[in-house]
This record gives sequence, C-alpha cells and structure tokens, in this order.
Amino acid sequence: MIHGVKVKKLAFNVDERGRLLEILRNDDEIFERFGQVYITTCYPGVVKAWHLHRLQNDNMTVISGMAKVVLCDLRNGSSTYGEINEFVIGDFNPMLVHIPANVYHGFMCISTEEAIILNLPTQPYNHRSPDEYRLPFDTDKISYKWERKNR
Repeated sequence: MIHGVKVKKLAFNVDERGRLLEILRNDDEIFERFGQVYITTCYPGVVKAWHLHRLQNDNMTVISGMAKVVLCDLRNGSSTYGEINEFVIGDFNPMLVHIPANVYHGFMCISTEEAIILNLPTQPYNHRSPDEYRLPFDTDKISYKWERKNR
C-alpha cells in the first residue's frame, strides 16, 4: 500500500426501512479535519485522471454505481515511489480511501450506470488559487492503463 494511504471498509446497517452507511466520523482513526464535502459523477467508461493536491488530503468513496479508484505515488523520496494502488469501490464494495497530499489519483466508472463519488477533503476548494495539479489520463509518467479487465 502506498505510504500514507488508509482504507476504511464500510458496512451498511440494514433493516426493513432501508439502509444507513456511516462514511466518516470525527472519532475515526482515519479522520484528520473537515474542509468541505462534494459529489462528482462519472459516466460509464469515462476516466477522470490524473490529479493531485499539494495541501489537502482526500477521503473518497463511491456512493452509487461502481468505480475503479487508482492511486500512484510519484513523491520524490517516498518509500513507496512508483507504487500503484487500485481499489474497486461502490455498491458492492463500500469503502473509504484516504488519499494523502501529493499522491496522484483518478477514477473510472466501471458500472453500467453513472458512478457518484463523494469526497471529504481536508481543505475547502480555493477558487482563486486551486490546489490541483493534473496529468493526462494516458501520461507516460504513470505506467497504468485505464481499461476494464474482462478476464
């Protein structure tokens, strides 16, 4: 696992009325601080990658559909430099992934319907000076092929 990445397995509480899913609590070991909460979506087969943040950590989960969330550590001097982590998250595998600052990440919708991704970053978005640095999804700097594995 990439140094600084943390995973929290989530579980639904179910009764005859429906389901409840606790995602992140301020007494969780994985919790650092609150910045903001937002939802982004991704259509089937679409890739949203690569980007990183220098100041914030992300806490990402998929609340509807299924997505492949992929992380790549290109931090100079990191003990896990070059490592790639892949997580399949969503309806059938609820999980929260804590993504530390300076780790590239992205996701691809692998379900037949739109994936809805919930993020709870540790910093609010700064519209005047965004803490976001991007690489193309097919960059040569990251040896990862965004494709669904049909084996």
